[in-house]
Amino acid sequence: MDIPYTSKVRPDTGLYNGKLGVWLFLASEVMLFGGLFSAYTYLRIGAPPDTWPHGWMNVTLGTINTVLLALSAITTLLAWAALKTKQFGRYKLFGLLTILLACAFLGIKSYEYRDKLTHYQVQLNDGRVADGHLVENNKDADYILLRGHYAANATELLDGRAKGHPAHEELKIARADIKSLKNYGPALNNFLAIYFSITGLHAIHILGGIIVFAYLWGPGSKMWFTAPARFTNRVETAGLFWHFVDLVWIFVFPLFYLT
Repeated sequence: MDIPYTSKVRPDTGLYNGKLGVWLFLASEVMLFGGLFSAYTYLRIGAPPDTWPHGWMNVTLGTINTVLLALSAITTLLAWAALKTKQFGRYKLFGLLTILLACAFLGIKSYEYRDKLTHYQVQLNDGRVADGHLVENNKDADYILLRGHYAANATELLDGRAKGHPAHEELKIARADIKSLKNYGPALNNFLAIYFSITGLHAIHILGGIIVFAYLWGPGSKMWFTAPARFTNRVETAGLFWHFVDLVWIFVFPLFYLT
């Protein structure tokens, strides 16, 4: 059965069906991420003075990821342009580069998540806070080992941009002195909750894009030899989705890394 308007545009919309579908999908995505960014704004504005964290994210890694996504946007466009000019080999090259750049982005994001989930705030009974990465937490031992430093209270840890960070050392803390033990996961505060929600959803979109691009680069590319116009349109619609994912990151990066 021949599916209409897979390569030719519809007379009523001026778009072929796939392109119309992806635009409608992206409209729903705008509402989804718009709701989350609105939640961020509400939480940020509603936070009491001097309680919102700053400088908790690694700006260098965030900048590298921004560059990776920007480059992937270019390679995605070049891959589509290669098909429009009948250069299938160049499409394979730029398609592969897009996949590799996206995988590198996810690799860095995974490292950032691991760093946060192994980073702990230990509230002590004397009011101080031990802050650092967990080195040892053997349940049979009466102590834990942390590589970090002590702070007078949790408020001192809110601004990571402050100069003169104390040197990190190995801290041996008796369990009897611990009031609470929390990592820098979503449960620590609203900032990290909205950070993991938005970046986690964004990472799922990156993963989805990798799967689609890998299919179009691998088994799905056979369509080029039987229906090149239709295959080119598929690559274009995948690229539209990818550009939206890039656009979301443009908002994520300054909100969480630069403020």
